[in-house]
Amino acid sequence: MKYCFVIPCYNHDLVIRETVLALTQHPFPIIIVNDGSQASTKKILELIEQEFDQVQLIHRAENGGKGAAMQTGLTAAIDNGMTHALQIDADGQHDLTDLQAFLLEAKQHPKALISGQPVYDDTISKGRFYGRYITHFWVALETLSFKVIDTMCGYRVYPLAEYQKLISSQRLGMRMDFDIEVMVKLIWQGVEVRFVDTKVHYPEFGISHFHAFKDNVLITKMHTRLFFGMLWHSPKIIYRKLFSRRNR
Repeated sequence: MKYCFVIPCYNHDLVIRETVLALTQHPFPIIIVNDGSQASTKKILELIEQEFDQVQLIHRAENGGKGAAMQTGLTAAIDNGMTHALQIDADGQHDLTDLQAFLLEAKQHPKALISGQPVYDDTISKGRFYGRYITHFWVALETLSFKVIDTMCGYRVYPLAEYQKLISSQRLGMRMDFDIEVMVKLIWQGVEVRFVDTKVHYPEFGISHFHAFKDNVLITKMHTRLFFGMLWHSPKIIYRKLFSRRNR
């Protein structure tokens, strides 16, 4: 198993060095995708690449969104011969002391998607907190399962062989819809999803690129597509559930 970190970055220059410094405690390559950031952020990222031998910096000429940056980073991970990629957000909200729990779960279940199950403190906004429950409702319909605890946490381990199989036949969202859509479609593909409890903190000076109106409209359209996609995939999903019960 060959691991790497993938960090999508768009104008996150306040805590990115601290995040990278913490990740260098692990002997894995660190792929940072600069998603068309402003010149000052680009300069900081270039200095980080020079400072840390583990870092590979990839520049996207224009901002394409979190999903576009993640797909660029995951493709680079595959091209580099990695088997697993750990997605880390650049804004400092993820508790990196939980990394060992993610790695242990991935080692025990190498073909599964390992995702964070957020444990929030009081820094989360009410809009974010309650908005997640709407998505959980739709995902339960789209996967015919209440076992999918969270689809919006960007702290996860991708099994790259399964991801590569998915993108060979599916298109994925380019913006904030990516995290949800890639998980649902991997489930349709038969990939197991396992969850790890992890504390999530929104830093006082953190930068969020989630736009309440625009991104919620985008996510609503995505759920509409996924719902009708579920109707197409439902026979396979139901068969897989029945087969797994017979083999318990």
